[in-house]
Amino acid sequence: MTTLDSHSVESSTGTSPSKSRWWQGAAIYQVYVRSFADGNGDGTGDLTGARKKLRYLADLGIEAIWFNPWYPSPMADAGYDIADYRDIDPVFGTLAQAEALIGEAHELGIKVIVDVVPNHCSDAHPWFQAALAARPGSPQRDLFWFRPGRGENGELPPNDWNSIFGGPAWTRITERDGTPGEWYLHLFAPEQPDFNWDNPRVREEFEDILRFWLDRGVDGIRIDSAALLVKDSSLTDLGGQPDALARHPFVDLDGVHEIYRAWRRLTDSYAGDRILIGEVWLPDRERFTRYLRPDELHTAFNFDFLGCPWQADRVRSVIDATLADHAPVGAPPTWVLSNHDVVRHVTRYGRIDTSFSMNDRRLGEPSDLTLGTRRARAVVLVTMALPGAVYIYQGEELGLWEVEDLPAELLQDPIWVRSGYTDRGRDGCRVPIPWDGDEPPFGFSPPGVATWLPQPHSWKGLSVDSQAGDPGSMLELYRKALHIRSRETSLRTRELRWLPSAEDVVTFKRGNDFVCVANLSSNPVELPPHRELIVSSLPLENGRLPVDASAWLRS
Repeated sequence: MTTLDSHSVESSTGTSPSKSRWWQGAAIYQVYVRSFADGNGDGTGDLTGARKKLRYLADLGIEAIWFNPWYPSPMADAGYDIADYRDIDPVFGTLAQAEALIGEAHELGIKVIVDVVPNHCSDAHPWFQAALAARPGSPQRDLFWFRPGRGENGELPPNDWNSIFGGPAWTRITERDGTPGEWYLHLFAPEQPDFNWDNPRVREEFEDILRFWLDRGVDGIRIDSAALLVKDSSLTDLGGQPDALARHPFVDLDGVHEIYRAWRRLTDSYAGDRILIGEVWLPDRERFTRYLRPDELHTAFNFDFLGCPWQADRVRSVIDATLADHAPVGAPPTWVLSNHDVVRHVTRYGRIDTSFSMNDRRLGEPSDLTLGTRRARAVVLVTMALPGAVYIYQGEELGLWEVEDLPAELLQDPIWVRSGYTDRGRDGCRVPIPWDGDEPPFGFSPPGVATWLPQPHSWKGLSVDSQAGDPGSMLELYRKALHIRSRETSLRTRELRWLPSAEDVVTFKRGNDFVCVANLSSNPVELPPHRELIVSSLPLENGRLPVDASAWLRS
C-alpha cells in the first residue's frame, strides 16, 4: 500500500497571468566571459569567443544571456572590482565588440543582461584615486566611507566590521604627506572600496551608467550585492553576533528601496521590456520580497532553492515557500542550481550532505560524481517544470563538476588569501569549459595553449562535441527539456498543484495535463497514470521510474 504524505491533498499556489512577459518564464544562460570561449587564443575567454558561440546558445534553447562583469578591472576579484563602468576590459575585447554582440544576440532572438556592481568599485577607479589624493573631509572622499581610526593615534579601525571575504572591513591609507591617515570601508577585498550611497553624486552616477548600457540595447541589469548599498552612517559596532531582531548596520537597510524605485522608473522609461534582477541573499523571506514590489526590482535570485538538500520534504517545502513569498507581490520566482560563486551542483549532489551554504562550501569533502550526475539530471527536470524563470550556469548543461584540486599557486579568488589560505574559494566552478577534443584545452583555446585555470583531463567525454547527438548525454537532456519547456503551454502559467505521492517522491501538475515526478526514494517507483512519457532523466526500469530520476508526463 502506498504511503501518502502531507502533500497528498491537491492544492494550488499562484494564478495564471493575463499576459506573459519574456522575463517571467525565460531560460537565462550565465556566461562567465573569461571561461566561456577563447576567441584570440591567449587562454582567456573573450567577446570574440562568445560571439562565435551565440548559435550554440540559440540551439540549446535559451532565451537570454547574463554576462558577468566585462568592464576594465585589475581583476582583484575577477572583474567585480570595476575601474570603468562604461567600457570593456581589453582582455575581453572592445566596446564596439560588445555592441556587436548585443546586436547579434538580438538577431537570434536572445536577450542580453549585463552585471552592474553598485556597492563598490576598484581602488583603481578614478574617483577613488582622486579621494586618495584629496584631504580628509573633502568632497572626493565623501563619495566613499573614509573615517578616522580609533585609538590614541587612530591606529584602530573605525568599528569592528569584518569583510565578507574574511579579515577586517577597513584599510588604512597613507596621506599625501606620508603620515598614517584615514581608513576606508570595503565589505569585500581592500581593492574594492565601498561607495557612499548617502551622497547624491553616487546615485546620479549609477543612473547614468544604467542609461549608458540601456542605450546600447541591453535588456536587463543584474545588480550585484543588491542589499548592501546603504549603510548605517553612525557605523555602529556589530559587537560580535548582532541581535537577530536588530537592524543590521550594512545589510538590507530600508533606504536601499529608494534607490531601486528610482532605477525602476528609469528602466520603465525605455521601450522593450527592460528588467532589473537583484542578487539578494536574505534569510528573512518577507524582507526579501520587498525588493520585488511592483515599483522595484522585477526578479531576484532564489538562493533557498539552490541550497536545498536532495530530500523530498525539503524540496516541496522550499518550492511552496518560494511560490507563497512571490505571490503577494506578483513577481515570478527564479530557480537556479549553480553559478560562479557556488560549488557546482554535480559535486554537491554527490555528497552525503547535499545542502549548500556560502559560509561552508565544504571543498574537498568526498563526492560520488556518478551519483551527483544522476541527481543533477533529475533535478534539472524539476527545475525547468516550475513556474518562473530558470538560470543555467555555463557548463552545467555538460554535467561539469567542481575542480577541487587546482594547484594552490594558481588560485586567484581573494577568498583564498583573505581566509589565511584555509578556504580555496570559488575558482573551482570557474574553470574554462570544454568544447571539443580529447585533452585540454578541449577546444576552449588552440592546442597547446594553457588556459587561465587548468582543465582536468577527466573532463574528456564531457565536451560539447562529445555529447552532441548522444541521446543519453546531459547536453541533449538540457536541449530537449529547454525546447519542450519553450513550447509547452502548461508551463506558461503560474499554477502548480501537488499530486498524491509516496513520501520520498515529488509529484506536481502544471496546467491541465503536464505532470512532473521525481523519485528521491531508495527504490524504483510506479509512475502516476499518464498517456505519454514526454521525457525522463534516466530510462525507465520495467516501466518504473528509477531511483534519483525524474520524468515529465502527459496525464
